[in-house]
Amino acid sequence: MSSPADLREIALSLPDTSEKAAWGMPTFRVRGKIFASLSDPHGPGVKISPEERAELVAAEPEKFTWTTHDEKFGFMRLRLDALDREELAEILTDAWRRAAPKTLVRGFDAED
Repeated sequence: MSSPADLREIALSLPDTSEKAAWGMPTFRVRGKIFASLSDPHGPGVKISPEERAELVAAEPEKFTWTTHDEKFGFMRLRLDALDREELAEILTDAWRRAAPKTLVRGFDAED
């Protein structure tokens, strides 16, 4: 089971990530591009491809959902109480990779 504090901690641990309020909620950005948001009434959101979102929502609807607004912006919603910290970290890292510049991602991958 994960919490908003876990999401914030994991997101801010990723390279060049900052937190900035937008639309009345915290958003997490890599070099200015949003990859995650917190405190939305529909649950925290993360950047994802439409194909992956459809697959995850169909396979594990207890963990993942989306709104029609998310479809326009390539996001999906998380049910934090259904995700363990390791799974949340993987999802956030994937979302970060989608928003980060390719050179930053390559540098991050080289550190592993």
